[in-house]
Amino acid sequence: MTGPTSAFWQERFDQQQTPWDRGAASPQLLAWLDSGALTPCRILVPGCGGGWEVAELARRGFDVTALDYAPAAVQRTRELLQSQRLTGAVLQADVLHFEPEQPFDAIYEQTCLCAIHPDHWVAYAQRLHQWLLPGATLWGLFVQIPRPAAIQEGRIEGPPYHCDINAVRALFAGAHWHWPRPPYTQVPHPRLSHELAVPLTRR
Repeated sequence: MTGPTSAFWQERFDQQQTPWDRGAASPQLLAWLDSGALTPCRILVPGCGGGWEVAELARRGFDVTALDYAPAAVQRTRELLQSQRLTGAVLQADVLHFEPEQPFDAIYEQTCLCAIHPDHWVAYAQRLHQWLLPGATLWGLFVQIPRPAAIQEGRIEGPPYHCDINAVRALFAGAHWHWPRPPYTQVPHPRLSHELAVPLTRR
């Protein structure tokens, strides 16, 4: 498989090389929750990492299922939930092969797309569409981290991979997803430039 393996991500956690981890839930997730845009439902969090968003969703009454490729991420998320006496299903799984028993009411996509090699983006986008109920929302945070070699030489560099909004628009085409009009909210990240917050509704 092209791109980072489970062992690659396990090593990052073992060596505490996790610059994407804010040490708390994303401020954009909190904004969506506090505004009432995202309300308790059955939700999936692919690529859950340290589990901060999973814990916040569980705390707010969501029926949350979390996935991650790395055993260390699964363990951290389970331990975080346990320490706060929260419940949620945390599974070690490859998102390109995960098959839920039933579709979800919502998906929170923050760090999974940018962690997957672009060779697999189309397959992942198809999975996201399959995992959601019609009319449900993909709450997307798309990392903006353009790299000079990518712009000047066409190299694919990452992870994290730059989620160019034109590429994301092609992945989540209007025939299958409803896009809100830009501009999209910029969410600063202390170490990874910023993210664009775009809720996409499955048609």
